[in-house]
Amino acid sequence: MITLVTVGKKHDALLVDAIQRYQQRLRAPWNVKWEVLPHSSMNALKAVQEESRRILKRIQPSDYVILLDENGLPVDSPAMSRVLKQQLASSRHVSIVIGGAYGVSSALKERANSSWSLSPLVFPHQLVRLIIIEQLYRAQSIANHTPYHHD
Repeated sequence: MITLVTVGKKHDALLVDAIQRYQQRLRAPWNVKWEVLPHSSMNALKAVQEESRRILKRIQPSDYVILLDENGLPVDSPAMSRVLKQQLASSRHVSIVIGGAYGVSSALKERANSSWSLSPLVFPHQLVRLIIIEQLYRAQSIANHTPYHHD
């Protein structure tokens, strides 16, 4: 199973159908659970610390943690599929973190097993949710050799 831990509001009404469409296509062990944590009303520095602390509470010591970060390593869909397939095949729980608007703490960055950039562009957090759920479906398709992804 994969847990998507994100900071912010519930899914944007305009994106709910698209997110659900991809999520419903995911099959074990690729199925997803969302942990949507409210953003902090503190100033930026305190918000980063407080939100990161709450994210870290949601992560188990044995989890394989992927931090989505604009400064992370660029990853393509086949590479994402390989990493996730390997972790899920070993029955390891995967947590994918979408931090708050001001980023995450150094403690959370250090806890992450991998830090990935989805693009050199910066996207709104709500849109990242749709992008990552679509990429998880694409990764599952690549791993299962189904025709959704084209090389």
